[in-house]
Amino acid sequence: MMRDIGFFVFPRFQLLDLTGPYAAFHTASRLLPASGWRLHLISMHGGTVMSTASLPVPTVPAASVLLDTLVIVGGEGARHPDEPEALVSMIHELAIGCRRVTSVCTGAFLLAAAGLLDGRRATTHWRHTMELQRTYRRVKVDGDKIFIKDGPVWTSAGIVAGIDLALALIEEDAGREISRAAARELVVYHRRPGGQSQFSALLEMDAETDRVREVMAFVREHLAEELPIERLAERTHLSPRQFSRIFRMETGRTPAKAVEVLRVEAAKLRLDEGDEPVELIADAVGFGDPERMRRAFVRHFGHPPQALRRAGAADRADGEVQG
Repeated sequence: MMRDIGFFVFPRFQLLDLTGPYAAFHTASRLLPASGWRLHLISMHGGTVMSTASLPVPTVPAASVLLDTLVIVGGEGARHPDEPEALVSMIHELAIGCRRVTSVCTGAFLLAAAGLLDGRRATTHWRHTMELQRTYRRVKVDGDKIFIKDGPVWTSAGIVAGIDLALALIEEDAGREISRAAARELVVYHRRPGGQSQFSALLEMDAETDRVREVMAFVREHLAEELPIERLAERTHLSPRQFSRIFRMETGRTPAKAVEVLRVEAAKLRLDEGDEPVELIADAVGFGDPERMRRAFVRHFGHPPQALRRAGAADRADGEVQG
């Protein structure tokens, strides 16, 4: 069965909020040519619509297409639309006939304005979560998730999270293998679970200099290996003492704590994505000893790995029931 996916744009939309999810569905459609998805670029009036990148896209009038899934992209025009009443009214009318309604990034503001998020959990780009909650008090905003499914309504965080959302929708329609194959074609993760935080450790520990950034990238690529301070300092051509001082000044952490944070983040992702034994995960990310990983999880999350895995499974089961 072919499904029609409508990507709704408006003046001053974010181009990447459109192209990321669109590319995911387009890639998956090539894997299922007879029973995949028909993709439509739609807008309120049809015609050419200009993005914030000053690149125009051709669209058809939204009312001219019968949709299975509506995708509202984000951008400056979502928070401050040119024709707010007409735009919100159209989104509400379109949503009535759709099986699923979704948003990318600040597209959540349009869903909220249309009353589609009332009483529901939702997310958006972390920079705008407070504004979303303050403006639409009936929405249960969770600014730490990359995407959230609450019944037939899905919301996602920033640009890359829109791809995660699209892969989740593809998996719901066509199964995990098609979604995985699309992710491989796009060379992206398959797939970050919706409950994962928007914030990565590398972003949180953003260094000021290239040499410290290079060390951070090296650590992330070699987590399974021994990473003593001497090895890291050698890459910057500094003594361990000098390296430790500069690293802490730029990141706010000691090198050992930074390595632990990156290992915990990698372990949490593997824990959420599959059913690997904790012992194998501990070895794969460099903890080696599962007890060492357990203590690190308790320090960072307040719970051991198995408890977080059970909680994640319960959240996914709850999402399936709501869906």
